Amino acid sequence: MMQNKLNLDKGLIEKARGSARNIAEDMQRFIEKHTTVTVERTVVRLLGVDGVDDIEKPLPNVVVDHIAEGGGLSTGAAYWIGNAIANTRKNPQEIAEEISTGQLDIMKLPIADEEKIKEEIQKLAIDMVATIRENREEREALIKDIGEGKKPYLYVIVATGNIYEDVLQAQAAARQGADIIAVIRTTAQSLLDYVPYGPTTEGFGGTYATQENFRIMRKALDEVGKEVGRYIRLCNYCSGLCMPEIAAMGAIERLDVMLNDALYGILFRDINMQRTLVDQFFSRVINGYAGIIINTGEDNYLTTSDAVEEAHTVLASQFINEQFALKAGIPEKQMGLGHAFEMNPNIENGFLWELAQAQMAREIFPDAPLKYMPPTKFKTGNIFKGHLQDALFNMVAIMTGQSLQLLGMLTEAIHTPFLQDRALSIENAKYIFNNMRNLGDEIEFKKDGIIQKRAAQVLSKAADMLEEIEDEGLFNIIEEGKLAGVKRSFNGGKGLEGVIIKDEKYFNPFVDLMLGGER
Repeated sequence: MMQNKLNLDKGLIEKARGSARNIAEDMQRFIEKHTTVTVERTVVRLLGVDGVDDIEKPLPNVVVDHIAEGGGLSTGAAYWIGNAIANTRKNPQEIAEEISTGQLDIMKLPIADEEKIKEEIQKLAIDMVATIRENREEREALIKDIGEGKKPYLYVIVATGNIYEDVLQAQAAARQGADIIAVIRTTAQSLLDYVPYGPTTEGFGGTYATQENFRIMRKALDEVGKEVGRYIRLCNYCSGLCMPEIAAMGAIERLDVMLNDALYGILFRDINMQRTLVDQFFSRVINGYAGIIINTGEDNYLTTSDAVEEAHTVLASQFINEQFALKAGIPEKQMGLGHAFEMNPNIENGFLWELAQAQMAREIFPDAPLKYMPPTKFKTGNIFKGHLQDALFNMVAIMTGQSLQLLGMLTEAIHTPFLQDRALSIENAKYIFNNMRNLGDEIEFKKDGIIQKRAAQVLSKAADMLEEIEDEGLFNIIEEGKLAGVKRSFNGGKGLEGVIIKDEKYFNPFVDLMLGGER
């Protein structure tokens, strides 16, 4: 893909990136001082605890609630579980089960030597990290062995509410040409402060993200992948109140792509900003180590604000998400930064402006597997016009070298896609991608023309916005409603009660192990 078609100001790009880096470093100082109930439940899961008690409460919640009630959560779940192992010689699963039945109160056990506590936990943590590393290596081996589709990867969704029906639809989509299957989560799961257990047969608007559902779909996609001769990637959602827990489950079950963005949760789900930024860091550490591509949610900004007037907010957020990802050890090749084809189709030359936005993202983030989202806001139910809107979206994608193409559906605004709707969308994309494969290599943009001027304007406004965020702080900017036109309070939203200041004995072995001991 030919680069530098837009003649963007490299100094301005570096200035914007520098501001974003300072914003991320400012946030990281806050993150390092805090943990959350979700982070601690994730540690418990990674130490091998799973299952539910007799009232269907997940055992990681049971353990963390038990520690919190004993006033010990600021020291971290790893500390108390390690101490319980040192005292009882039981494994974490056995300890969790005994806590759930009232047989064991780990907060009343004698405190062992701190080095002994860490030693017990480190052995378990090393084993889990090795399992996740093996999953990453298995993915790489499968791709090398059976191959994969060409970029842009064709990315479609299934959303039946029944994992077994999702499997049938996902395998059908893979046979039709899909490369990535996203299993949509049931409505409002992002607001649950626990992860449901077991397979789902009755979701609403989607299927619960559970470890068993991940296992079922992973097996099904591996089977159909061998049949069609392409590795089929599995995507799910670790946004919401359980970001790192679901990231851990995805790493254990070899998911490939996960939606993962604290800013999305703050703005569109009213999750407390303190809580979700702390959660995001650990979730991204896990995703980074597991080789999972994260998808960020900038495309959603354009559902609440105008894609022409507020395009710079998308770019500003991409810069910030890039720096947050780097802090968590995620390389650029795993940063599925989000954007969308969401301008009003009645705008004169709107296609040129969409082209400018997509090309700009590609040039500024050259190695990122950009996640490009289809038109939805201005879909009317006219399936013929909708199919044309999707065709223009696909044209921009192939001309600008996008990577993850979430296919538009001609029946958007009517119903959840039928199998035949999905087949038509895949056929549309395959036709355009094949016939226009190298068009982007063959064209240049007119100097100081409509496309170059539009990109320069958006970049300039994004750099100004990042400078403002750098000066005022990200928390203040969100409170003022300067992202997506949505105001959120520092102490408002869901989940604030789950944020805890760490004490000096706190430790989380997985962060150091997954970041290679750099911290």
